[in-house]
Amino acid sequence: MESKAKLFGHPIHPMLIVLPLGLFLMAVFSDIAYMATGNAAFAVVSYWDIGAGIAGGLLAAVFGFIDWWAIPSGTRAKSLGLYHGVGNVIVVVLFLVSCLMRYGVDGYIPSTGASVLIFAGIIVGAVTGWMGGELVDRLGVGVDDGAHLDAPNSMSGRPAKSGAR
Repeated sequence: MESKAKLFGHPIHPMLIVLPLGLFLMAVFSDIAYMATGNAAFAVVSYWDIGAGIAGGLLAAVFGFIDWWAIPSGTRAKSLGLYHGVGNVIVVVLFLVSCLMRYGVDGYIPSTGASVLIFAGIIVGAVTGWMGGELVDRLGVGVDDGAHLDAPNSMSGRPAKSGAR
């Protein structure tokens, strides 16, 4: 099932998810570094990583929803896509609450609870990331219907189906 939201022949949603994923992961590493060193610069980095990750996650969600809406009802892909999407909303909410807990605190120093929330968020994100991989790699969501190993470049204007093996 091809993605409904594409840019230069490629699905937009998977292009966008790498930014929030990387930012959220760096926020976790920064919190760990702050806990290990007490250096408040790590807390500031974590705070801004979380904020940018939330913005990126919300943008990626828009394009994920467009693709999910196009999945035929009654399929495993539709239900798995729903779990994937709802799970990722939970991830963003966990990071958002953590960000709000840090806001206004001198140096954006995280409380234990604020750190626990992002650690939980990254674990939930690992599960929802696996679901996203299952959607693409196993169920073919977002994959060009004619995809094959010798398909022409997406910028060529030629369909992938020609010359399929």
